Amino acid sequence: MSPREAIEIAPPSEKAFLVAVDTGEDAGWSAEDSLNELAALAGTAGADIVGAEWQNRRHVDPNWYVGKGKAEELLQAKSETGFDVLIADDELSPVQQKSLESLLNVKVIDRSRLILDIFALHAQTHEGRLQVELAQLEYQLPRLTRLWTHLSRTGGGIGTRGPGESQLETDRRLIRERIKKMKARVEDVRQQRATTARGRDRRLYPTVAIVGYTNAGKSTLLNTLVGSVVTKAEDKLFATLDPTSRQVKLGDGQTVIITDTVGFIHKLPHQLVDAFRATLEEVVRADVLVEVVDASDQHAPEHRATVQTVLDELGAGDKPRLTAMNKADLLYAAAGAEGPAPAVSGTVLVSALTGFGMDALRGEISALLSSMWEDVDVAVPYAAGELLARVRERGTVELEYGDRSVRVTGRMAPSMAGELRAVADRWQASLAESGERA
Repeated sequence: MSPREAIEIAPPSEKAFLVAVDTGEDAGWSAEDSLNELAALAGTAGADIVGAEWQNRRHVDPNWYVGKGKAEELLQAKSETGFDVLIADDELSPVQQKSLESLLNVKVIDRSRLILDIFALHAQTHEGRLQVELAQLEYQLPRLTRLWTHLSRTGGGIGTRGPGESQLETDRRLIRERIKKMKARVEDVRQQRATTARGRDRRLYPTVAIVGYTNAGKSTLLNTLVGSVVTKAEDKLFATLDPTSRQVKLGDGQTVIITDTVGFIHKLPHQLVDAFRATLEEVVRADVLVEVVDASDQHAPEHRATVQTVLDELGAGDKPRLTAMNKADLLYAAAGAEGPAPAVSGTVLVSALTGFGMDALRGEISALLSSMWEDVDVAVPYAAGELLARVRERGTVELEYGDRSVRVTGRMAPSMAGELRAVADRWQASLAESGERA
């Protein structure tokens, strides 16, 4: 076998066994449904699913997650299937993880760790990798069991005997220091994004953020709106992590900046929301949200509830929003053909894959942005020519030219109206100081 052939041989897939507890507290989600999604996550991470079990309990067991009897039954499942990794559908405490690992003698991870692993697998940019590493470190800190010895020079032998830090204490101190450094780097990312956002504000383009459950079709929607492939779109969970922004023309000369953001998921680890806050601030800064929903998914209502929960946590839950009910081609054969798409009460039926409903969606975005416009009636000097040019291009206004000033009446975006009023106020103040009249 040549070295090249050896390199190209993929490592064997890990055999994964899934386990869940159904307490009846997760509205709309049965343990079986949640395990189906967990299986999709595990498959995305490269695992081979060899079995699954769930247990109905009033509460998860504080020591075993499942009951002690069910945990012992997993030993029989291991002998039958040969699984080498157990994946729990909920976040495990360090005690639960250690108990199961000791009993089964296999690697035990939970849903949060699995999602973090997928994020690490798909992060392509420096920014994405920084945020994933921070989330992984914060997840790992309470679960340290001598895993970080490679970061420390402390060891046994001469000069290390007697009182001092234990290896575990050293590991914890090192990982806290690493977290501190990573948070500083992520803050730099946040500052850079804020600077970029201010640049967009100066151009006064309205901003639209695409949000939704993972694999609802957000990236495909952005590609279709732009008219070219600007971001990877795959039928996988969390195929796209790094946000992508593009200019999109809505018609009548109106241009917006649309950003595709990371997808959300049921039981999204809080470490990811915190670590990706710098990226998700694109959602907070947006003027309008377009929520993409997989209309063909039976759990669409539960998906929307998950999205709302994360948006509320970000402080963007009340932002103006349109809903794009996507994948209409999977529901209606006619959705693959040209024709008007229904748009009712801020909801548009679309197919990002076929292009069905895209014109209706553009029109709804334009109408929503226009409804947020403000009335203006101000006079500005001729010296504000550059601003007047932007007002003519991006507002619905009439200009009345006087001897020394231009009167602007009409409607425009709040940011542009604010800039126009500020120019008018400064000019009026300068005239008052000199005793002149407009």
